[in-house]
Amino acid sequence: MSGAHPLSLRLYRMATAGLGPFSGLLLARRQRRGKEDPLRRPERTGIASMPRPEGRLCWLHGASVGESITLLPVAERLAAQGYRILMTTGTVTSAALMAKRLPAGAIHQFVPLDIPAFVRRFLRHWRPDLAVFLESEIWPTMVQETKAAGVALALVNARMSPRSFARWRQAPRTIGTLLGCFDVIAAQSADDGERFQALGATHVTVSGNLKFDAPAPSADETKLAELREAVGARPVWLAAATHEGEEALAGGVHAQLENRFAGLLTLVVPRHPERGPAIAADLAAKGLVVGLRSQGAVPRDDMDVYVADTVGEMGVFYRLARIVFVGKSLSGEGGQNPIEPAKLGAAVLHGPFVQNFLGAYGALDDMGGAIVVRSSEELASAVARLLADPAEVERVAAGGAHAIATLTGALDRTMAALAWLMAKRAS
Repeated sequence: MSGAHPLSLRLYRMATAGLGPFSGLLLARRQRRGKEDPLRRPERTGIASMPRPEGRLCWLHGASVGESITLLPVAERLAAQGYRILMTTGTVTSAALMAKRLPAGAIHQFVPLDIPAFVRRFLRHWRPDLAVFLESEIWPTMVQETKAAGVALALVNARMSPRSFARWRQAPRTIGTLLGCFDVIAAQSADDGERFQALGATHVTVSGNLKFDAPAPSADETKLAELREAVGARPVWLAAATHEGEEALAGGVHAQLENRFAGLLTLVVPRHPERGPAIAADLAAKGLVVGLRSQGAVPRDDMDVYVADTVGEMGVFYRLARIVFVGKSLSGEGGQNPIEPAKLGAAVLHGPFVQNFLGAYGALDDMGGAIVVRSSEELASAVARLLADPAEVERVAAGGAHAIATLTGALDRTMAALAWLMAKRAS
């Protein structure tokens, strides 16, 4: 890279290049923790496990499960336009999900570590015509090497939180150089767009949030029928996409309500399925009867909490429960995506920490499509109110459906931005 680049980026490249010889140790450690696929580890060093298909290739990149699902409609639209699709993600769970849900003929690879030699190796093999990164995936080496390779580069569903904006303003040349690599940035909101422009981005458009246009997660009808039969008429609620500490809160809610609602079943779907055994052990230590889906358990009549620590079954559990608490929102970490349960007719509950999805939660809250809870006591009270009043569940669910309907259209606007970019490249 040219010496004209900021010292911060040159130092970053030097540091990451120096990590190359030690990447095997890092990947081996991650593999022991279940975070790498041992058969596909070479992909993390840019070594492809499949040949490049003939024709125009679009490389789509999202960090993990939620991001890759968000990109699926974009992948389908581009495939219909004749592009071959390469999807990269960085997690084992997202790879398993993409194997089931990518369009026919599309390829999944693990994204290479942000090390110059690995990224260059990846780009030499795949030679994408168009690269589309999602949200805040601004890895310095990946962005700069893609630009240097002459690839048309877009950042879509782009978001920039006030906190990140304030931090980047302390390094204006660094972020200005990185944002300048993107040919187009399609921002989630006008506020996001203004922040990107203030930091040096040139062609910025406001597209809206693609997550509103993403399809609701599918469900295996056989598995759903089996679970519905096992649950029967029991009152049930779901704590979804939970993070550490929130499962204990869900267990506490169950303990508070089990005497009021005979046969109450609490479902817990952790954001990171590998935590399932530890969650089950912790809840069992509190005196609850716990079943673990990964070990083949089904909800028995004497079971208090059912922990669904599996991959690709979120659609099943969103259809099984009409009352859904969406996690990472009481732990102070920014909130998980509430759009999927709202699309499937759930009454959504969430904590106050939802900065990762401000637009979605703001719309749901404004239109009565969600209930904010600020503590375990408020969560227990809200769950109890909904369990006792099915009409209230329907009211909140209807508000959620209305909120979602008013916020769609981002997919069309995003595709228009990509079409503009490719037309500009062709001219």
